Amino acid sequence: MIALLAALAMQAAEPPPAARACTAAEIRDLTTPSAQPYRLTCRAVLSGSTVPRRVLIEGPEASGAGLDCGGGRIAPSGVAGPRNPTVAIWSRRDGDVWRPPVGVSLSNCTVVGNVRIWGMGAGGSMRDLLASSRKADHTHAAQAAAPLNVTLSRIRFEATGTIPLYVGPGASGTQLIGSTFTGRSTSTVVYLDAESRGADIRDNRFDIRTGREQIAVDGSAYNQITGNRFALGGRGGVFLYRNCGEDGVIRHQTPSYNQVTGNIFSGANWLRPRTVVVGSREGRRPYCAADAGYPFGSSVDDGDGATHNRVADNRTE
Repeated sequence: MIALLAALAMQAAEPPPAARACTAAEIRDLTTPSAQPYRLTCRAVLSGSTVPRRVLIEGPEASGAGLDCGGGRIAPSGVAGPRNPTVAIWSRRDGDVWRPPVGVSLSNCTVVGNVRIWGMGAGGSMRDLLASSRKADHTHAAQAAAPLNVTLSRIRFEATGTIPLYVGPGASGTQLIGSTFTGRSTSTVVYLDAESRGADIRDNRFDIRTGREQIAVDGSAYNQITGNRFALGGRGGVFLYRNCGEDGVIRHQTPSYNQVTGNIFSGANWLRPRTVVVGSREGRRPYCAADAGYPFGSSVDDGDGATHNRVADNRTE
């Protein structure tokens, strides 16, 4: 346990790979309207200009890439969805191997729509994720395939229906700091998916209409959720669970060793406040049997298995 925590701390402390500054021509291309996403592999610093197209940060060649909008907006035409996000930070599949970007940053931007951080399964194909989950070393494989140490700071998310921030299977070391969520989501605000770990969600403001809880910790571990302010609007706050059997994918990791501390919740449902719920599902889903037949993870135990979590010093207004 101590060795793993030390490894996570060392991993988070590693500096991102150096990426070159974007050229003037690349900045012009980034800020020119297009139906195609801009492939960012450099560090772009803008002075409040609008980025009128989607941004794709994909594969190891994008390691160290960054976009500082200088207060500007990323606002492509059309409606952002899970497969065509406003900003996609994705691993790229080369043959049988997923190759992730490392040390990507996004700062000082208004994002209209959503951000998706995806490793195995990026682009919508679940085949590799499903096959990997049938093996005992799936957690390690998913983490090796996923983006590492992505930093989102001082972002204003203007959600337009879909989950504004999705952290996909295996993504590690994601930081969300000093940001604000507005608009609406038919689901959650932040989703930490199975096998992801080590997210730092700190000093953010959640002021958004949702269909569900604000943060879903689904089979994700070693995360810190601290110093945030949540306007719940009668919905839930932070839920820790393991979504057994969804899409047939076995969830190996449990939502454990998380810290939910020092947060402020307002607008809780007075009959059933549910600000922080540890073990919110415990297998109560009709698809839990879809991953049956294997000797590990949610295939043998539909329970959430949420252990060693620390929930402290949160308050309700």
